[in-house]
Order: sequence, then structure tokens, then C-alpha cells
Amino acid sequence: MTHLEIEYKTLLTKDEFNRLEAQFKHVQPITQTNYYFDTKDFAMKANRMSLRIRTLADRAELTLKIPEAVGNLEHNLDLTIADAKDMIKSEHLPQNHITDLIKAEGVNPEELGVFGHLTTTRRETMTPIGLMALDSNQYANIKDYELELEVEDAEKGKNDFDDFLKAHDISFKYAKSKVARFSATLKNSSR
Repeated sequence: MTHLEIEYKTLLTKDEFNRLEAQFKHVQPITQTNYYFDTKDFAMKANRMSLRIRTLADRAELTLKIPEAVGNLEHNLDLTIADAKDMIKSEHLPQNHITDLIKAEGVNPEELGVFGHLTTTRRETMTPIGLMALDSNQYANIKDYELELEVEDAEKGKNDFDDFLKAHDISFKYAKSKVARFSATLKNSSR
């Protein structure tokens, strides 16, 4: 399955998160863990791609994100929990349409390995302005908070997101992708 992901996001302070969480109480939180894959020399990152296996309580998926002029082209492959755990443990991805795309971009899928994971507790709900997700993320002894809005129309979505932040007294704080924030902790820990 492939789709164009257009999303806006902001980091949140603990106070901003708590205020929004009170409004999301009707949404059952789910916990998901992203296991990130790259080569030892970060060839995926060099090619501006990211690859992860996301595990949830009852399912998993392999996702490749490739940036487009607007948003990311997201390629997904549904996995069983057992298959996901095998791939994470063995650090081997069986040949599939995603590994074919990676190879076409000049990265050898055989060289991919897991370089870390990030666990998110997410409250996600469809709103009149798009699919909204309130996330609490835990990785490398760091906890951060984030609000994401996934939309169909980039310009309208940006305006709606800005209006939502203003209406809820939230100051915009640039949020790199989860994989980029996690990767930054690797550089810091190697010094």
C-alpha cells in the first residue's frame, strides 16, 4: 500500500500536552514501537529515506518513507507480529516491494540493520481538519510530546493547523521527524 503523507507537527511542552490530553480523553491510547533500520554508514539517511518496522499490540507494518515535493510517499507492508519480531531480531528483511525500492535508490537491503527504537503512546482521532495524533514519545532516556495533523490539502492543512494551535494557545515548536530526533541522540551519545 502506498499513500502520500502530508502532515504538520509541533513539539509540545508538558503543560501543552496535558491540556490537549484532557480534550483527547475520549480516545483510547495505543502504544506502538518503531524500530528504525539503516546501514552502518547511514545510507538511508543520506538518500533522505527512512525505514521502520512499527509494532502494535496485535499487528505490525514495515514502512518506507521517501520525501516528495510536498509530504512523503509512504510505502507500507502489513506484517504479523511474529514476522516483525523475526525481522527485528535477525536484522534481515525478506525481499519485497519495499526492499526493491530501497535497492533502486542505490542502498543494499542486505546491509540494513536496526539502529534503535522509539515507543509512542498515541491518541489519534479524525477531526474536521484532518487526522490528529497526540503523542508521548520515549527514546534514549528522553521523553517528548508532539501533536501531528495529517491532511489531504497542504495549504488548507497548514492554515487549519496554525489556527488550531492559536485557538489552543500553543506556540509552534519545529519538530523533526521521530527518526531524526532519535538519530540525534546517537550522535550526542558517541561524543
